[in-house]
Amino acid sequence: MAAEVNEYRTLKAPAEAVIREKMSRFLAFAIPVASAEEAKSETARIAREYHDARHVCWAYSLGADGSEQMSNDNGEPSGTAGKPILGQIRSQQLTYLLIVVVRYFGGIKLGTSGLIAAYRAAALAAIEAGEPVTRHETTTVSATFPYMAINDVMRVAKDLEVKITDQVFDNTCSITLRIRADHADALRQKLDNIDGLSLLPPDNIITP
Repeated sequence: MAAEVNEYRTLKAPAEAVIREKMSRFLAFAIPVASAEEAKSETARIAREYHDARHVCWAYSLGADGSEQMSNDNGEPSGTAGKPILGQIRSQQLTYLLIVVVRYFGGIKLGTSGLIAAYRAAALAAIEAGEPVTRHETTTVSATFPYMAINDVMRVAKDLEVKITDQVFDNTCSITLRIRADHADALRQKLDNIDGLSLLPPDNIITP
C-alpha cells in the first residue's frame, strides 16, 4: 500500500555517533527539525560548540516527500561531505531531519573517495543510533468565538481528536487546534458551522 501524501519517516529524537578514519574523528548528529530555520539554528549551535573543529558539514531534508533539501561541504572538497550526508538521509527514506558531521582533522589526508566514505559512514552511524518513527504532517487551525459557543467548539475538538495548543476563555474566546494537515479542511468546515465563530487565516504546515 502506498504511503499517504503527508506521511513521512524521521527520527523520534536526536541521536549521535562518533567514527574514526585514519586519525580523523567524525562526530555526527542527527536531529529532527521542523523547518529550514530550525536546521540552520541547530547547525549554528553545533558549530559554536565545536568551534575548534576543522569542518562542520551538514545536510537536511524537509517536507513529507523530502522535496526541500540542502547540504554544505563547509570547506571540504566539493561534493565530498554534504552530498554523502544527504544521500544517507535519502537512502534511509527519512525527512524532517538534519545531520551535522563535525570533523577533527587527524593529520592524514583521506582523499576524495575517503572523505565521501567517511562522511557517509558517519551520517549512517548517527541515523542507526536513533529510532525511526512514522509521522504525519500537521497544521494548526485557530478561531475566535463568543463564550456561549464553548461547548460546541469543544465538542468538535473532541470528535476529531485534535490537540488544543492554546486557548483563552473570556467574553471573546480564542482557540488553536493542532491536527493532521489532511484533516484540517474537515475541522474548518465543522467549526465554520458554529454561530459567531470566526476562523483565522490558515497556518503553514508544521510537524510534530
